[in-house]
Amino acid sequence: MIAEVITIGDELITGNTVDSNSAFIASKLTERGYLVKRITTVGDDVEEIKEVILEALSRKPEVIIISGGLGPTHDDVTMLAVSKALNRELKLCNECLERIKEFYRNLYEKGLIDDPEINEARRKMAYLPEGATPLRNTEGAAPGAYIEYEGIKIFVLPGMPREMKAMLENEVLPRLTNKKFVQKKYLAEITDESKLAPILSEAIEKFNVRIHSSPKGFGKYIGIIIFAENEDLIGEVVEFMKARGINFKEGW
Repeated sequence: MIAEVITIGDELITGNTVDSNSAFIASKLTERGYLVKRITTVGDDVEEIKEVILEALSRKPEVIIISGGLGPTHDDVTMLAVSKALNRELKLCNECLERIKEFYRNLYEKGLIDDPEINEARRKMAYLPEGATPLRNTEGAAPGAYIEYEGIKIFVLPGMPREMKAMLENEVLPRLTNKKFVQKKYLAEITDESKLAPILSEAIEKFNVRIHSSPKGFGKYIGIIIFAENEDLIGEVVEFMKARGINFKEGW
């Protein structure tokens, strides 16, 4: 199962904000058994976002998760870009509009804002690509969207980490295949990654697992992560490499 992640925001491509969203999304997808083949970051430009989405669609992943650019300001253009990429009109989601009204009423009642009325900027967040299923935002105003397009599941989420995480857990993951996937970290007692490389290649081919190596400099250990369908299979991989003279410590 293949997935791609797209994160959006000028603050990301200028280095003013560290993109923690893509790492969180990728980790959750990996836990579900998805292979994240690509993570792309793009700024707040409609045409650039559209092109990145079209490129991802051309690779036919099972899942594309997009995060960022759903707010009320001029540079929040992600829904527009998605609609252009899919050749679908933006349509007012009345259900979304009512939730947005409720959100601002609650803020007003708490004394956090001085005007609860819906203006054009707030109303803008209630427009979704035609045919999209709205995703509830329990932590903010802007709804997300779920779209099935040519067999590809597309999820559009907010960029605020708190909002994104809640929507991912509550709205996205329940819609994904839940294939058990295990990963374990080890320190391999070997000083040179080039000597470990052929053993890793042999193990990958024999057991059909994924293994990532992470050199710790020229020292005593090299870190590896083994990804497999169950812990028993990981144990077989470890025993296979031990038989070839590699000792391990669990964890990094």
